[in-house]
Amino acid sequence: MRISEIAALAGVTTRAVRHYHHLGLLPEPARLANGYRQYSVRDAVALARIRRLTELGLGLDEVRDVIADDAGHELADVLGELDADLARQEAEIRARRARLATLLARARAGRLTTDDELSPELADFFAELGTQETTSPMAAKDRELLALMETAADPEERDRLMAAVRSMAAAPGAERAHEVYALLDALADADVADPRVDEAARALADCLPPELTAQITAATTPADQTFLKAFLADFAPAQAEAVRRAMLLAAKTPEKGGAAE
Repeated sequence: MRISEIAALAGVTTRAVRHYHHLGLLPEPARLANGYRQYSVRDAVALARIRRLTELGLGLDEVRDVIADDAGHELADVLGELDADLARQEAEIRARRARLATLLARARAGRLTTDDELSPELADFFAELGTQETTSPMAAKDRELLALMETAADPEERDRLMAAVRSMAAAPGAERAHEVYALLDALADADVADPRVDEAARALADCLPPELTAQITAATTPADQTFLKAFLADFAPAQAEAVRRAMLLAAKTPEKGGAAE
């Protein structure tokens, strides 16, 4: 058989056959005097096996390992890992479909808002603070930042962020959020030496839970530092200074209501 014939028999393309040769998955067959490859039934059987394994979801590197393992132990291990991965994907899909069902129901009822695109935890936090109703520019920045952090963070970081958000919502000073927003908004055109900077910093520090402050101040990677600098650069100078001082004050307070060390 020629390459086009074996490819048709196995249900793959001639390009795939050549690629499998290049990767060492399928041995090169003998060539005729005219230079054409001459494939046998054994080659077709091997090619069909490659196709079956890839259709199961194995990557080509995994297929190579399976083929190299005559006893079949490699295949059992790879299939077990593949099954676990598919189970994880199924769970994620079920969770996404449940979330979509909720959004569709709200859309049909005419109650869909941009907050519904967020996680339920973050949407509930915004609803509790009432930041959607306020016209405060600082409140808008706060919402945008938390939404960005939740979207861009990896799963582990997202879990830590949500834990910090829940802690913030439960903190005694959470009800003062609008007062803090007003204090920071008032610094939009202020000088960094303005005494209101300290007032805003203390008020903000009282609202920041230790978990969130620790997560921010512990940022040590270049990406974290770049994000933190970009975050502060988005504020007016006096506002950025108030946020810096607030993080330092909160980091020095082990427990809200306790004395700083």
